[in-house]
Amino acid sequence: MRSAIMWGRCMRLDRTSNSVIARWWWTVDRLNISAIAILVVIGAILVAAGSPPVAKRLGLPDFYFVYRQVAFLMLAGVVMALVSMLSSFQVRRLAIFGFVVSLALMVLVPFIGIETKGAHRWIALGGFSVQPSEFMKPCFAVVMAAVCAEHSRRVDFPGYTVAIGLYMVVAILLIIQPDFGMTLTVSAVWAIQLFLAGLPMLWVAMIGLAGMMGGVLAYMYLPHVTRRIDNFLDPSSGDNYQISRSLEAFRSGGLFGQGPGEGEVKHTLPDSHTDFIFAVAGEEFGVVLCLLILGLYAFIVLRGLSRVWRQNELFVLLAVAGILSQFGIQAIINMGVAVNLFPAKGMTLPFVSYGGSSVVAIAIGIGMMLALTRKKYGST
Repeated sequence: MRSAIMWGRCMRLDRTSNSVIARWWWTVDRLNISAIAILVVIGAILVAAGSPPVAKRLGLPDFYFVYRQVAFLMLAGVVMALVSMLSSFQVRRLAIFGFVVSLALMVLVPFIGIETKGAHRWIALGGFSVQPSEFMKPCFAVVMAAVCAEHSRRVDFPGYTVAIGLYMVVAILLIIQPDFGMTLTVSAVWAIQLFLAGLPMLWVAMIGLAGMMGGVLAYMYLPHVTRRIDNFLDPSSGDNYQISRSLEAFRSGGLFGQGPGEGEVKHTLPDSHTDFIFAVAGEEFGVVLCLLILGLYAFIVLRGLSRVWRQNELFVLLAVAGILSQFGIQAIINMGVAVNLFPAKGMTLPFVSYGGSSVVAIAIGIGMMLALTRKKYGST
């Protein structure tokens, strides 16, 4: 009886309650949680619409990917909620631990990783394939924020040197896999954080020049990068089947779409449940849903930034800016590839595309963002 009373007190959500759940509920950004929940529901619907033909082609049960995605989303929801309850100090410690572990696994990937489409990015653990670099991304953004904040606090701390050194290690490990798309995303987020941290303009210019040189060298010496860029610039030079089918899906969908389950692109598009799920949205639900998805991503990013823009703690500002930049850039790249604005990158659409590592890793990052943007308890 006593345990039931204590549980009831813990679950009270009124402002007078001092329970962990109540304190979390009245300080967390509930509007952003609502936007994320809508995005998750849309993603589950699109995976249910786009994945059965893929499962059938692979000889799997029709709803194989749907059931797994629902399980991934439930796990991601729990993880995001738990992480969002952490303090700023705890978020920093979690990020450092996650960064060290994911970096160690990335070192092992070339030796024990699973090869898929010529790349070694996954490690088999207990019947599941885990992509360590996905978990590295949000942790790296928070670690960089901590390094830059420490540099601002202590004159004797070589913050920029440490930041550059850690970035070089991450970039080299990503290129070895190879994963140029993630390298580009991590590089962009890293540069944004250093700029916001007050990096001298000379250094900013040097980093920009180094980035351009890196892109040129990647094009010259990485065959898969050369092939993708050549195919993007000259569609007749290679295989552009998926891009062509994706564009056909958007043309077929029009403003309001063909209707749920009526799309044809999922029957012939190999990655309709992952990299090109935005095309499924365009064909079956039209421009209206595509704009809603775009608006949700914009809302989540801008809402999160508005919560910390006047933040006095540099670490919180840089960490949230890094996580949200990462989230927004990944969404833009995925949607841009689907409409042929960017070369193919093999990057998922956050919370929408099918994928276990991607969904859970993004949930960790968004959970960190929600934790860092919580208000002080009792404030209005």
